[in-house]
Amino acid sequence: MGNGILAFVEQRNNTLVKAAKEVLSAGKQLATESGTALSAVVIGDGVSGLTEDIGKFGPDRIFTADDAQFGSYSALAYAEVITRVIDEVQPDVVLFAADSMGRDLAPVVAAKHQCGNGSDITEIHYNGSTVTAQQPVYAGKSLVNITFNKLPAFATLRPNTFPPEENPSDSEVKAVDITLSESATQCQVIEFNESESERPELTEATRIVSGGRGVGYPEQFSLIEDLADVLHAAVGASRAVVDAGWRPHSEQVGQTGKTVSPALYVACGISGAIQHLAGMRSSKVIVAINKDPDAPIFKIADYGIVADLFEVVPRLIEELKSHS
Repeated sequence: MGNGILAFVEQRNNTLVKAAKEVLSAGKQLATESGTALSAVVIGDGVSGLTEDIGKFGPDRIFTADDAQFGSYSALAYAEVITRVIDEVQPDVVLFAADSMGRDLAPVVAAKHQCGNGSDITEIHYNGSTVTAQQPVYAGKSLVNITFNKLPAFATLRPNTFPPEENPSDSEVKAVDITLSESATQCQVIEFNESESERPELTEATRIVSGGRGVGYPEQFSLIEDLADVLHAAVGASRAVVDAGWRPHSEQVGQTGKTVSPALYVACGISGAIQHLAGMRSSKVIVAINKDPDAPIFKIADYGIVADLFEVVPRLIEELKSHS
């Protein structure tokens, strides 16, 4: 029997992010199939109050690092805390979400242990001794099967790939030593500016409406926003739109932007360059609206509408509103 699983639980403003619940659920599944235990670690200021919510997803132990110095994310500080938990738990698998924080943090911790890190994992298995995983490559055109030859195996899990499933347990809660070394405090966050939006965060959204150069002008992107609001969806954009300054980089979907896997992806005026497809082709249902019948996006779309988006989208919005 192996030493089990450790899941890093990401929170924002003392609320579990959706991806954290997915990581906990994936960790619980691995622990169950291998007959081992699941541990979780949460870091922040005031996070001790999250143990009840974390316990809903079945960890046997919850480690908390609760202190004002963790109020802002720091890769060096967080990595040192997680390393201490790893030294105590000795897990065979350490899981993170493949979001901005997880992609930054996981390689740092993996490097400390001189172990491999599988990124953007869509499938993972653990039999108590061997860890295998599946990872998309070549812009999602192929899947690579990975076997980790040294443990612990580190992996970031693609959001919206592992369904969050509650499995309540009576978890043991343990505080982590919060005294940091000098090297862990070399970087400090001076200021943190967070954009305010009622729409869901792009990588966590179950529905996304994206616009491309076919929208025509930045002012006309309001049509994309209107459709997103009716669908309670996030707003995405192609690289061309972001490079033109129409939308912020935080909304860019693609190889140099964000990788998303929503249940519904609506592409409006997006031709479907390979870099864009790399970031959204794993969406469950893809709807494409484009005037060009030869647009590459139609090759992967589940539903394609060859028409002017300025004729289709307003009618779609009207129809959706009539059923809301």
